Amino acid sequence: MGKKRIIQKSDEELIKEREKIDAGLKKEAGVRVSPAIKEGRIYISSSYNNTIITLTDSKGSVLAWKSAGSVGFKGTKKATPFAASKVAEAISLAARKIGVSRVEVMIKGIGSGRESALRSLATHGFEIVSVRDVTPVPHNGCRPPKARRV
Repeated sequence: MGKKRIIQKSDEELIKEREKIDAGLKKEAGVRVSPAIKEGRIYISSSYNNTIITLTDSKGSVLAWKSAGSVGFKGTKKATPFAASKVAEAISLAARKIGVSRVEVMIKGIGSGRESALRSLATHGFEIVSVRDVTPVPHNGCRPPKARRV
């Protein structure tokens, strides 16, 4: 076996490559860049199978979104609290790029990632204005079946 040769790149090539990677990440991550947004809303949808976190502006236009699957978890691991905290970490990075710091948090669903996602958002430096549970609750149940005729 011969010597291994390492190709050295110049600073300009490294900068161009880094810009290309960043542009690709913005497209992949689902990040829309809007000018100077300081406040927003974060919707946490936690089911038995996945955790999806969406970042919107105050009007409701989606700026960024992440799910446990898009972060890299597969199968039953997507529904774990650890996966939810990693999703919250990824959405906080996207929010930093956009410039969002004050958020209202809406939590929906009954999955195991609810609380850990909220805690993770708080530890990543968001100023949380309010936390609301918007889980749909049936108020009168579904319609009973017709009477059986014999």
